Order: sequence, then C-alpha cells, then structure tokens
Amino acid sequence: MTDTALVVVDMLNPYRHQDAEQLTASVSGMIEPIAELASRAREREDVALIYVNDNYGDFAASRDQIVQRALDGERPDLVKPIRPANETMFLPKVRHSAFYSTALEYLLNRLGVKRVILAGQVTEQCILYSALDAHVRHFAIRVPPDAVAHIDAELGRAALRMMERNMQAELVPSQDCLD
Repeated sequence: MTDTALVVVDMLNPYRHQDAEQLTASVSGMIEPIAELASRAREREDVALIYVNDNYGDFAASRDQIVQRALDGERPDLVKPIRPANETMFLPKVRHSAFYSTALEYLLNRLGVKRVILAGQVTEQCILYSALDAHVRHFAIRVPPDAVAHIDAELGRAALRMMERNMQAELVPSQDCLD
C-alpha cells in the first residue's frame, strides 16, 4: 500500500493533430523533468506509478499499440524518454479526465492512495480536468509546473492557478514532488 501515486497523463502522443506544434514546443521543455520524476517514482516502493493515456478513439488498441503509435509518430524523441516499462500500471482513457470512464479511482483506492501527483499534458485540458476529478474524489493533489505541458501558455498558467486556488493543489517542482 502507498499513499502517493504519480499519474502520467497523455505522454504517449503521436503529435499528429492541429495543436501539435505548440504542444511539442512545451513538451520539449518538460520532457527531462517528467522523465526524471517517473524514474524516481519507479524506484520507490511507496509511490505508485500509473500511466493514463488517450486511446485516440481506437477502443481495440492495446497498451503496446498505443505506445508504438506514439513512437511511430512525429516526435519519437518526446516519447522514448517517458515510455512506460512493461510492469508499469497503464490505463487507456477516452476523454480529457484521467478518471472519466477509467478504473483509476478504483485502482487508487485499492492501493490506499491519498495524494495524486499529476504530470503530463495538456495543462489547460487533461491535467486540469483530472485535477478537478481528483479533488471531488477527495484526493490531495500535487502538480509539478515543470512537468506539465501546455498548448496555450496563458491558459496553462491560468489552469495552474485554478488548480491551486479552487482545488487546493500544491504546485511543487518535480524535483521535490516525492518528498
């Protein structure tokens, strides 16, 4: 049992969409901090590492197919550093929130998690909505601003402020998230 989970959201992305250029510019700046955070979480027995990733409308896609599509996408350099190990917990999702129509809440409760660290993309969309869903489920929330990526920088900053103010999320640098 652990009281903390690092939830890595939507980092397995083929970057073949309308906002890919803006997003990859942001992801490039946070790929190292998120990779290091995931690596530290993987090494600790008291932290659950869980990847939750969009299935991009392919409801038959397996974890391996989602990973491979991302690696075969436009920016494999942004996928390789954060590719989940085979033993890493993985849940596909269908909408913005990591909780919506997934087993994430059940898994977190089974593990005894009290605090969720949200990292990944997109700050003003999937991270924000996942934070709200974590908040209404009474999980404490941490978000490392240096380990989330945005499409729109202004909206990303506003989303972080909303999470901090409205959801009592702690904004903590990735290097300090597991302390």
